[in-house]
Amino acid sequence: MLIRRETPADISAIRDVTNLAFRNGPEAPLIDWLREDSGWIPELSLVADGVLGHVVCTRGYVGEVPVLGLGPISVHPDHQRAGVGKALMHSVLGAAEARGERAVILLGDPRYYSRFGFRLADEFGITPPVPEWAPHFQARLFAGVPAGPFRYAEPFNRL
Repeated sequence: MLIRRETPADISAIRDVTNLAFRNGPEAPLIDWLREDSGWIPELSLVADGVLGHVVCTRGYVGEVPVLGLGPISVHPDHQRAGVGKALMHSVLGAAEARGERAVILLGDPRYYSRFGFRLADEFGITPPVPEWAPHFQARLFAGVPAGPFRYAEPFNRL
């Protein structure tokens, strides 16, 4: 499976796969907003095999320390449970670590994301923007990160 950086030619297909994966939820517009934000990191917007899936990490912060916020990650419904999401996760985490990023933070199912080294963020003293997210708010640290509140790139505030 080929995982590569998105190109401008992929934007429409990314929108389509995200809308299919999230049943036309707010995730596809969020990706468009993120592309226009200062927190956008082009090297961390990845697609799988002809845009069967997409993952993105954008600049977030724990306190004032720069980290990454992962998401959304989407896989075409016809290709879910076929290793696309797993390949995207391994690729984006490898790219993040290679860039020298300190941590990746996400909101998701701990049973799924623990296989990629994520642990509940509160184990590290990292708190979510919404307290009710705590049971699903996770972090993967590559380097030391102080305890404190996490904030996503600004477009997440529009949701």
